[in-house]
Amino acid sequence: MGHGRIGKHRKHPSGRGNAGGLHHHRILMDKFHPGYFGKVGMRTIHYKKNPNWCPTVNLDTLNTLLTPEQLSSSEVPTVDTGAHGYFKVLGRGSLSRPMNIKARIFSTKAEERIKKQGGKTILAA
Repeated sequence: MGHGRIGKHRKHPSGRGNAGGLHHHRILMDKFHPGYFGKVGMRTIHYKKNPNWCPTVNLDTLNTLLTPEQLSSSEVPTVDTGAHGYFKVLGRGSLSRPMNIKARIFSTKAEERIKKQGGKTILAA
């Protein structure tokens, strides 16, 4: 049967599955599965993802939203981030040229950098 000749093969001497994780298997759980037991952070009872949905875009990627006509023209282009699916403009990176940017929300650093480059921020409804 594969269980040896002398000792009897008892069914589940140390419990089934994760039994004993807080007791006789404590060393194994702490060593190989740290953080398995316990609670971390705040619990939101009924978390609705939709009200908190706010896709963001950084300044360094705004050039990719320009059309080829806007890239070639010499006038200041206007970029509507909402049309591309972004609500909020964040301030990482810098603009390569002045742009007028239309969005629902701007971070303070993004606003500073857009105005410093010579562009405008337009709040969309």
